[in-house]
Amino acid sequence: MKKLNGKIKHNIAVFISGRGSNLKSIINYSSKRRTLYRVKVVISNKQKAAGLLIAKKKGIKSYYIDLTKSKKLGNKVLNILNKNNIKLVCLAGFMKILPKYFIKLYKGKIINIHPSLLPKYKGLNTHKRVIENNEKYTGCTVHYVNNFLDSGKIIFQRKVKITQKDNKRSVEKKVLKIEHKIYPKTIDKVLSNL
Repeated sequence: MKKLNGKIKHNIAVFISGRGSNLKSIINYSSKRRTLYRVKVVISNKQKAAGLLIAKKKGIKSYYIDLTKSKKLGNKVLNILNKNNIKLVCLAGFMKILPKYFIKLYKGKIINIHPSLLPKYKGLNTHKRVIENNEKYTGCTVHYVNNFLDSGKIIFQRKVKITQKDNKRSVEKKVLKIEHKIYPKTIDKVLSNL
């Protein structure tokens, strides 16, 4: 924890696998506004994830560790989180299922953002499936992480209207835009209740 602008900020860790667009919005939100957190650690299970460069440019500790491969690597991650006094783990485009022992240790302190209105369209290829099923709405969901894929308690959802002109790509853009707005704010909400 560190005081910024006279306010205590909790340390959070963000787990990523790709370009880090949600990571970027979380970092920007945390530095520009009077929020309850700062991004202290970024961990990626992919060595060439573009999000690692975003973290480095912002001076945030970043690591490539595929913690899903072994308990030894998982312990390495836990040590990093403990050393940095991490209050909350935020999954942002993290494309791996966390080990059960890890979820148990951080119960109620791991959240994820998923690009659909859960419990609909869990898993991958959500936008493609939404279009194929002629849905009128889609959206995104921030939820707690448990041992079952995209099944934890829902914290917040936001809807997006789908028009006849929409395709998989345009729906993805619409959903990503609202992800960037709601995820940083929802992290604040979760931390205020911890």
